[in-house]
Amino acid sequence: MRKKKSFTIVERTIILVPEFDGVIKRLSQQVTLRGQSPSTLNNYIRRIALFVINFERLPEQVSEDEANEYLVALARDPKSPSRSSFKHMVYGLRYYYRLIGLNKKAIALPSLKGGTKLPVILNRSELKELFAAPKLLKQRIVLCLIYSAGLRGQEVINLKISDIDFERKTIHIRQTKYKKDRIMPLSPTMAIGLKKYLKAENPHIWLFNGKQADSQYSTKGLSWVMRENLKKTSITKKVNLHSLRHSYATHLLEEGVNIVSLKQLLGHAEITTTMIYLHVAQFEHAKPHSPLDTLYGRPQ
Repeated sequence: MRKKKSFTIVERTIILVPEFDGVIKRLSQQVTLRGQSPSTLNNYIRRIALFVINFERLPEQVSEDEANEYLVALARDPKSPSRSSFKHMVYGLRYYYRLIGLNKKAIALPSLKGGTKLPVILNRSELKELFAAPKLLKQRIVLCLIYSAGLRGQEVINLKISDIDFERKTIHIRQTKYKKDRIMPLSPTMAIGLKKYLKAENPHIWLFNGKQADSQYSTKGLSWVMRENLKKTSITKKVNLHSLRHSYATHLLEEGVNIVSLKQLLGHAEITTTMIYLHVAQFEHAKPHSPLDTLYGRPQ
């Protein structure tokens, strides 16, 4: 017997509401023109598709009361305690309504208050334990590399072998989150590990290949590596792959790197994004004293 074809959410939506195919094309054009990432486009399309499937019509044909009732149910969904599904649904609908010129509908959507959660940081002992956990060299190297240069998952999988310059001790990060290139320092310790990895694994084109020789590693694969190796440690903190980037930023601040330099290293568009690490970094504070003493020299 032939297996029944399983349709994706987007395919199901197009079958149910054929006009949704035009929505996808318009969204794709706008995301491309604005220089946004494919992951942003896929996230918007998926969220809007779920909305369309629920009502069996396009968002502009759904009343404000109906939309709010749907969003309230989503916000209360016990399967999404972080409210991430609700948040991304609002973002997707707001983008869509503005795209088709329905700004009033966009404004009428619930406002999203910015969270005040601080990033969770792995201390140095925990990092050593994590990096010792993988049995496979490739897994150990990829986790170490993310921490060593504070990389995003997408930046790691986009690295090519040619982006590593061992002589100049640099890593060339291309077309990052904000469509900008940046050059990162290559740690001498990391360079030793990378040379050992390249000799052992002999990857082709991409620094970290996927299952096929010419394919890239996936961000899902990276997250899996982090999760599986965390299980082998005694670490109980709620951390994920991005926590390695948070730890990199915090540790550099604690070691004296100034906030402006850190902004450039992380590739942040705004300094305010970088400043969150000031709240988690631990600095050695000077003992309370009068500035008058330091003005003329502290008395003996």
